[in-house]
Amino acid sequence: MTKKIKLRSLLIGGFFTLLFVVLIAKVYWIQVVDASWLLEQAEEKWETDKIIAPVRGTILDRNNKVLAEEGTAYTVTLNPKMIDGLHAADDIARGLADILKESDVTKATLENKIRELATRKKPDGSDFAVNVEIRNEGWKIDKEKADQVRDFIATMQTRLNKSAKTNIGIGIVEEKKRYYPGETLAAHILGYTNKEGKASLGLELKLDDTLKGVPGMLSYEKDGKGVELPDAKVDFKPAEDGNNVRLTIDKNIQFYLESALAKVNDKWHPKSLTAIAVDPQTMEILGMANTPTFNPNTYWTIKDQSDFKNNAVASRYEPGSTFKIVTLAGTVEEGLFNPNEMYQSGMIRVQDRELHDHNRVGWGKISYLDGLKRSSNVAFVKLGIEKLTQPKLKSYIEKFGFNEKTNIDMPNEVSGLIDMKYPSEYATATYGQGKVVVTAIQQTAAYAAMANGGKLMWPHIVKDILDPKTGKTIQSFAPQVVRQVVSEKTAATVSGYLEQVVSDQDIGTGKLAYMEGYRVAGKTGTANLVLPGEKTYSTNTWVISFIGYAPVEDPKILVTLIADQPDLGGNYHLGGQVLAPAFKDIVGESLQYMGVKSSKQTQMVAKEANKLKVPNFMEMTSANAKAAAKESNLSLEVFGKGEQVVEQFPKPGTEILSTQRIYVAMQNVTEMPLPNLVGRSLRDAVEACSFFKVDCQTSGEGYVSDQTSSGEGEGRSATLTLKPLSDKPAVTGTK
Repeated sequence: MTKKIKLRSLLIGGFFTLLFVVLIAKVYWIQVVDASWLLEQAEEKWETDKIIAPVRGTILDRNNKVLAEEGTAYTVTLNPKMIDGLHAADDIARGLADILKESDVTKATLENKIRELATRKKPDGSDFAVNVEIRNEGWKIDKEKADQVRDFIATMQTRLNKSAKTNIGIGIVEEKKRYYPGETLAAHILGYTNKEGKASLGLELKLDDTLKGVPGMLSYEKDGKGVELPDAKVDFKPAEDGNNVRLTIDKNIQFYLESALAKVNDKWHPKSLTAIAVDPQTMEILGMANTPTFNPNTYWTIKDQSDFKNNAVASRYEPGSTFKIVTLAGTVEEGLFNPNEMYQSGMIRVQDRELHDHNRVGWGKISYLDGLKRSSNVAFVKLGIEKLTQPKLKSYIEKFGFNEKTNIDMPNEVSGLIDMKYPSEYATATYGQGKVVVTAIQQTAAYAAMANGGKLMWPHIVKDILDPKTGKTIQSFAPQVVRQVVSEKTAATVSGYLEQVVSDQDIGTGKLAYMEGYRVAGKTGTANLVLPGEKTYSTNTWVISFIGYAPVEDPKILVTLIADQPDLGGNYHLGGQVLAPAFKDIVGESLQYMGVKSSKQTQMVAKEANKLKVPNFMEMTSANAKAAAKESNLSLEVFGKGEQVVEQFPKPGTEILSTQRIYVAMQNVTEMPLPNLVGRSLRDAVEACSFFKVDCQTSGEGYVSDQTSSGEGEGRSATLTLKPLSDKPAVTGTK
């Protein structure tokens, strides 16, 4: 018995000893061997890192009206585990489907989808899921729909005999989303950000680095329940919000464009429409629109991806007669266009090809100006091939930039395609068919050059980058001259001819764009199409275009309109009726909105200005002379030092325009040096030379870019070098 007791004690003692050894070893392993790893894991559990999302920058129009901004959104979530306990999946599916249904999905389809989400299980199938989002219909919805969901939750709580505080498995999570208050307004310009917040199209994508900002970080220590520990270490890096972007577009003019296109679309049912409005003096984009269009707030409802394409910059087309601007400008610049010279219209042969006017038989023997008004192809073949010649024609096409991108600050721009090899291809290029394929923005820039004095300008749509907190300008984008393509005189002459295309109500192809009260210059275009799979031009399918600007004497707006395959019923003569009314609507509303006086009012103002007479400034003090000039709204320049005016130009009583400069001297002009005339026009420079009794010789044309003087007293002379408007230096000013 004693031996058994001793053996049992020994076994029990050995067991506890072994257990103690194992425990000691485990403690050693935990505290020594695994200590660093476990501490690291614990710290990961104790520390919480939160990403602080920045606010995406706002996109504004030129007048600071919001086009795109961050807004509050709401996402509907389901808790299948809780819904199963209430046996409410069917009722919830029906109720939410009523609220969240969108036009592109049937209620039955959405109801089945929500029912599937409300009964979803975990990936391993062990239990019901606890948090499921309803995408896309219930994802980032607006406040109105979110309020309807809240009302439905309250209804279900009553139906299930639950209190208002009881969770029935439907949740609403507040989030941020991109909001476009104008809906379809400027959609192709703005693009969109998707529901994950990723920029996907348009300026949202192009300017993503500017708009998106930099995320911040918040890091702190917590206990096992997730509560922040007292005196915990907190690291905080604030988010940097994205910069705001101000565009050149005007929200009102954008609206005029889109409204006009909607009317054209309803009446003529084209495959697509494109419109561009610019300030031709700066090539700032005032508006840009396309149809079909889309709503960036619901971009996912668009089935045809081509609807997202901005045809204004991303599509090429054979321009037709609007391209005649190149041939016309080239021949005028080279002194080859005689508007009264006669030619035989109808048909012309170039090697083995016969090329015809659009009516094929022509109008007999007519003048080249009438050929322009009637949009005669034969006239432009003769002008471009026989007078201008092939090499110079190609040179002017390149000068106008049709062989390169405009580098507009928008995504997905394509270049034109110029590829003439044979005489017949050069011939058809003179009137915009065959081997010339261009973009709408290239055409717009070319016509703007005629409106602004011969300058090819860089088209741009971003005006400023702004600080989101202070609103101060971080970066501005000024107008840029690419090159002078023709002289200022040529541009003015071409504008006069284009005005007659519109104003001649008998034969002008642009006569339907005529506007009472404003002088309009413009050109129509009708280009036959080669349809997919075909090798020859279609006889009843066209691209119709119109490009024009107003008022001719001081253009404030230029509009390009293109209709791809409108339904003309096979009658191309209807082409002139497609876009002219839209042009008149857009330009008429825009000029009134901008406060531009009618051409008649402008002429009356100019006539009144001619009646101004120069006051007598002699013996006045400098201060009194300036005050008298200001009262008469005259531009006065004072030179020299003295107590009273001793000389003036022009003489008192001379009739002048109110814009003409007046010079007065406080001392003898021969005692003063000729002022710096750099940046002055030829007229201003010659007047200054006359006043200072300096013999001035000039070379070049345009504005003074350099001057050199020699001699003394009344024997002084100066040489002035002038350069075109595009090279005009800044006026330095004189006193």
